[in-house]
Amino acid sequence: MKWANVFAVCLIVCGPTYAATGKLLATPGVSQVEGSAGGGIVPWAQLAGYASEDEWSASGFCSRASLKDYQLDVCGVQANLFNRVELSFARQNFDVDALNLDIEQDIVGAKVRLYGDIVYSKYPQLSFGIQHKSLDDATVANLLGAEDDSGTDYYLAASKLHLGAVGGYNWFWNITMRHSRANQLGILGYGGTNDSAPWQLEASSAVFLSRHWAVGAEYRQKSNNLGLGESDWKDVFVAWIPNKSVSVTAAWLDLGKIAGQPSQTGWYLSVTGYF
Repeated sequence: MKWANVFAVCLIVCGPTYAATGKLLATPGVSQVEGSAGGGIVPWAQLAGYASEDEWSASGFCSRASLKDYQLDVCGVQANLFNRVELSFARQNFDVDALNLDIEQDIVGAKVRLYGDIVYSKYPQLSFGIQHKSLDDATVANLLGAEDDSGTDYYLAASKLHLGAVGGYNWFWNITMRHSRANQLGILGYGGTNDSAPWQLEASSAVFLSRHWAVGAEYRQKSNNLGLGESDWKDVFVAWIPNKSVSVTAAWLDLGKIAGQPSQTGWYLSVTGYF
């Protein structure tokens, strides 16, 4: 995916539009690289968009992660139906510049809010989600020993925003438990000869410095099905939410070893527009 396409989609989704306004500013989070609402690498319990229980909303996003040896571009769309169900679609393009190779993957997601609200309920908001992923071409995955070219992740996420909890600033946290056989999000296929524990822990935390700015960090545990030393992922991010029509997220990434290549660090940029 070229930058021209990224900018074209962003211009469409980030231009002046009507946005559902039922939630507080920033409470939907931003857009995750697999298409769900959340942080950059972790899906959260919140649903995409600002729809309340009597509204629906749509949103679109584009993201880029630029690493030492690789680049990941993602664009997608999301829908929030009455603050109960989130539907999403994302298209990933993983670029291996040294081999002049692109690996593409589609992800269809759904998330259901089971309980609560991140602000108003006593206990954390709880949501259950699925992400079904399929590779366009599994040649590389098969060469590395993956068993399948598609797979489905299941996750349970809990999120809570505590008002004025840290020196008077709002503090947010999320814990997600994911069941997955994906190798590097599924870009390198699913399963393998070294199948490891399918349950993985993911976590995020952020402090809101104002209504419009948040800083935080994320952690995502990974499997090692291919025996290539797949590393856990980490990031530190800054999010800017000027209004209910757009959000911008920038991050520093530490993704460790990918396909045998160590020290995959770099930057991440994501823009989401809300209808």
